[in-house]
Amino acid sequence: METFLPIVIIFIFVLAVLGIVAGVSNDATNFMSAAVGTKSASYKTVTIIAAFGILLGSLMSNGMMEIARNGVFTPQYFYANEIIYIYLAVMIANLILLDIFNTLGLPTSTSVSLVFELLGATVALAMIKIHNGGIDVGLSELINADKALTMVVGIFLSVAIAFIFGIIVQYITRLIFSFNYEKNLKWKIGIFSGLATTALVYFMLIKGMKGAAFITADMRAWIDTHTMQLLLICFAFFSVLMQILFFLKVNVLKLVVLIGTFALAMAFAGNDLVNFIGVPLAGLDTYLEVRNTGVPMDALSMGSLNTMSAANTIYLIIAGVVMAVTLVTSKKARIVLQTSLDLSKQNGGNESFGSSAIARSLVRFTNNMVTAIDNILPVKMKSWISKRFDNREMILEENAAFDLIRGLVSIVLASMLIALGTSLKLPLSTTYVTFMVTMGASLSDRAWSRESAVYRVTGMFSVIGGWFITAIVAFIICFIIAILFYYGGVVAMLLMIALAVYIIIKNRAKSHKNEDLDELFDVAMNTNDKKLIYDSFIQHNKQSINKLSQITKEIYANIINAFIKEDIKTLRKASNDCREAKQVMKQLKRKEIMMMRRLDDNFINKNTWFHLSYNSIEQNLYSLRRICDPCKEYVDNSFTPLDKKYLPEVERLKENVFWAIDVVNNMIGSDAYSEADIITEEIKQREDFVTDMSHEQMNRIQNDKENIDLALLYLNIIQESSEIITEMRHIVRSEMKLNE
Repeated sequence: METFLPIVIIFIFVLAVLGIVAGVSNDATNFMSAAVGTKSASYKTVTIIAAFGILLGSLMSNGMMEIARNGVFTPQYFYANEIIYIYLAVMIANLILLDIFNTLGLPTSTSVSLVFELLGATVALAMIKIHNGGIDVGLSELINADKALTMVVGIFLSVAIAFIFGIIVQYITRLIFSFNYEKNLKWKIGIFSGLATTALVYFMLIKGMKGAAFITADMRAWIDTHTMQLLLICFAFFSVLMQILFFLKVNVLKLVVLIGTFALAMAFAGNDLVNFIGVPLAGLDTYLEVRNTGVPMDALSMGSLNTMSAANTIYLIIAGVVMAVTLVTSKKARIVLQTSLDLSKQNGGNESFGSSAIARSLVRFTNNMVTAIDNILPVKMKSWISKRFDNREMILEENAAFDLIRGLVSIVLASMLIALGTSLKLPLSTTYVTFMVTMGASLSDRAWSRESAVYRVTGMFSVIGGWFITAIVAFIICFIIAILFYYGGVVAMLLMIALAVYIIIKNRAKSHKNEDLDELFDVAMNTNDKKLIYDSFIQHNKQSINKLSQITKEIYANIINAFIKEDIKTLRKASNDCREAKQVMKQLKRKEIMMMRRLDDNFINKNTWFHLSYNSIEQNLYSLRRICDPCKEYVDNSFTPLDKKYLPEVERLKENVFWAIDVVNNMIGSDAYSEADIITEEIKQREDFVTDMSHEQMNRIQNDKENIDLALLYLNIIQESSEIITEMRHIVRSEMKLNE
């Protein structure tokens, strides 16, 4: 084990870098939502500002490193090899979890995953140690129960606290400024902006700086002694400065939102950096302890992890640079960011989520409660409140999700709560706090209309549910991996490392497939050139339809071949592939809608053809499900297989479906829309041929010698195949109109 240990440590650091890349793509968008949602600056500018905030914040995360060292387990009761089992299990599980949630485009929490991964692995090894009788203490002593409980409660309590504070603060702020805030800014803007900026300075610099590795004890003592004086000076300075800038026609609210973005990025790095490098650095300390003492790993107690360890500033800087570069170059980040903006946008539009029974019940209960409160309020008060919340005069930047007042409240309040958690050494989830503050502020701002409320609530529950699932899955995965490591030793560790490498390579290959589409999306979202946006949209649409059509062809071939061969495993996989294809379609469609929103109104006439293309793709995916599910059930029940006499007929059926898909893809790929009428007529002939096959099969069903179940199933395959060919004809027409 000692010989193998350096390889394990190196691999843990490699996983840490990959974790930073995946984690920043998932988490960092949370502190950019206010600036991007209000259009305070371009996406590129916001990412650069946030990147600098991350670099500075990474130097202030030193105080949080103890969580990985002794925050969950009591290290003196564990040997060095057991500590390595825990850390390696955590890193592998974290890689898997982050990639899954990033692929789905949903925000998850690195804080939650870290704590529950450490907890799962620790519980597994603690139970083994107690079962083996090699230790006299109980489970509560092996697990640092008090600290672990405090962290878990802090993480989940942040959901309620952030949501409630978001509602209250936004409500009060809106009463003060109203939606037509410009007429109320003249003498309020200085005090309001000065207060907001001072709050950011206090929590980011005074609170956050205490954990920085470069701050001495004397400097911390001086800050504690002169805190009030510093705050008063900051408030006076920023209030006067912001008032002067306002009179100089500077958009002070945008400036404060960007300052808040910088501050929240600092909070993110200061609080969440431990989630990425805390475990690797603790693992490195374990390795150095083994090397320096010379004691065998299975006999070396790791009580040394109880001592405070100042992280090397070089490691913090390197991690900060990786995080900053990832943020600027990430292509996955926009998907998660758009999820948050869709749920908090002021105006209605394309909702990302559907409705659910619990959301409908909650909205109905809330409406009844609001009506009851409204009935007891004085008429004059109700009238005054209504005027303050009258959004008909709302000042909103073009394509913005919400106004600057809400953006400022969201980012300042989130910064304060996260930095407070950091100063208390609590791993508050940046994702939780930022998302819930945004949701609370949007609810208070009456952004959730009766038409959109159920969709927003469903989306919020979906995201929060994903976090809770993260906790459960993280615990279970690490629990299992730790047990495998304990009993399997080096062999099990090598197998899990190989599995992790396979996942990395597979996901890397998958991401390369989408690079062209991602680049087109990035171009369209980072320019104001309408022609460039239009050209990017058209190319994105062509490639998307081609990609989805090819997926349809592959799944169709797998279903038909598996049905003939009675291959139940392939049919089950095809069923999963159908669900994944639908998610891919939704993501591509959503991206293109975002691109369309940046085009002029004269493009609106082409929307119909855009939606028709995707509706046809969606119908094809439904057809695949209607073929796959009956075939899977039929084969799973071991019913009579398809007679060989039908195989030539099935091959002709496949040939017609493949031809229709290929000819449409070739037309789109070569821009040969002048041949659209000819292609449409040829596809119609293929439809007629398959329709004749359907009529022939119906005649066969009348024959008593035919197996009824098999005959009906085969008829279903023919009819759904005909439907796929028909939808490809519709795609020809819609793509031709869209590209005129």
